[in-house]
Amino acid sequence: MEFNTALLHQSYDRSSYHGATVVPVYQVNAFAQESAEKLEKVFQNKAPGFAYSRISNPTVDSFERRVAAMEGGIGAVACSSGMAAVTMALLNVLEAGDEIIAGSGLFGGTIDLFRDLEAFGITTRFAESVTAEEIEPLITPKTKAVFTELIGNPKLDVVDLKKVSALVHAHNIPLILDSTTATPYLIQPFAYGADIVVHSSSKYINGSGSAISGVIVDCGSFHWDPKRYRGFDAYEKYGKFAYLAKLRGGIWRNVGGCMAPVHAFLGCVGLETLGLRMERLCENAKALAEAMEQVEGISVNYPGLPSSPYYDLVQEQFGGKGGAILTLRAGSKENAFTLINHLKYAVNATNIGDLRTLVIHPASTIYIHNTPKQMESAGVFEDTIRVSVGIEDIADLMEDFTQAAACIQKHD
Repeated sequence: MEFNTALLHQSYDRSSYHGATVVPVYQVNAFAQESAEKLEKVFQNKAPGFAYSRISNPTVDSFERRVAAMEGGIGAVACSSGMAAVTMALLNVLEAGDEIIAGSGLFGGTIDLFRDLEAFGITTRFAESVTAEEIEPLITPKTKAVFTELIGNPKLDVVDLKKVSALVHAHNIPLILDSTTATPYLIQPFAYGADIVVHSSSKYINGSGSAISGVIVDCGSFHWDPKRYRGFDAYEKYGKFAYLAKLRGGIWRNVGGCMAPVHAFLGCVGLETLGLRMERLCENAKALAEAMEQVEGISVNYPGLPSSPYYDLVQEQFGGKGGAILTLRAGSKENAFTLINHLKYAVNATNIGDLRTLVIHPASTIYIHNTPKQMESAGVFEDTIRVSVGIEDIADLMEDFTQAAACIQKHD
C-alpha cells in the first residue's frame, strides 16, 4: 500500500469492532473476563485481553498499532502527552549515574525535563548540534542514550540520521528520536538507523489541536545488554520486544501516564488524513518562507530553502519537503510583537501541527524558564517568531504576513 492508503487500511481490522469504519471509543475503566483464571492470565500477560484502561484499552490499542505500522516499528506504547512519552522512553533505560547526550536545539519543555532528571542522578551532556563530529567527544562509559529532535523545534536544525546512528551504534548506544515535526509522512527514521521514535501526537498526528497525547515506537533492532542496561535481564526472554515489554510492564504502567481512550480515537481520526495535511502544510510553509525572504527587515529560517545549511539533507532524507514550521526574526522583541499583533488569520497560541496557522514569541513563553545561553543554542532570540503553518489558502497567508510585517515600519 502507498502512504495514504495505508493510513486508512493498514493495521485496522473492522471485524474486530463489529464492522465499525472508525475505531469505537471504549470509554470505560475496567473490562470483565469470563473467569478468575482468564483475568489472572490477562494480568500476567499470558493471554490476550483487556483488564483496566490504565494498562490497556481497545481504542488505545488500535491507535498504537496504527502508529507502529506507519513508522515500520514492531509496536508502540501510547502516553498521556508528548512530554510523558519522552520521559518514559528515556527512564525505561536509565538509572542514577547514567548520562544522556542531547542536542541543544530542543523544545524548551524537554530541556526543563533534563534539568529535573538531575535530581535522580541522571546527567545530560548537550551538543550544540547532533552531528557525529560533535557528539563523539561527549561519549563516556556512562552514556546510555543519545536523544535528539529530527527537525529541531524551533531551531529547525536537521539530523543526519545515517551518520549519527552509525556512530552511536559503534558505541552500543541507542538513538532515541523525537520525530514529531517530521512525521512518518516525511521519513520513517528506523530505515535510517533510529532505535526508538517518540511523537507528541497532540501535534501533526492529531492534526486539529483537539487532544493531548504522545506515543513511543520501537523498531526492535537494538540489543539491550542487561550487563549494561540493568533491569533488562528479566525481559531478555522477549527478544526484540524486550524494550516494549519492560516499558509496558514497568515504569509506564506504574507512573500511570496512559492515553485517554477518546484522545486515542481523535488520534486515529487525525492519522487518516496525515498525508493529505502534510502535503499541504509543507507546500504552504515553503511558499510562505519564500515570500517572507523578500520582505525587508525580516530574516527567515526554513530547512527547505536553498539558503538553509540543511537544504541538501532535506532533499536526501525528506524528499525535498522541509516540514511545516519556519521561524522569522524581526529585528527586536517590539517588532516581533508588532508583527504578531497585526496578523489577521494566524493565531497567537502555543502549539504546532494544527490545521490553523499558529504563531508564538518563544523567548517570552515556551522558553521562559531557560537561560539566555540555552535559548540561543535552541535558535531562540528576542526577535524570534515561530510559525506553525496551517492549511489556509497560501495567498491569504502571504498577504497576512506581509501586511503585518509592513506594520513594523508604521509602528516605528
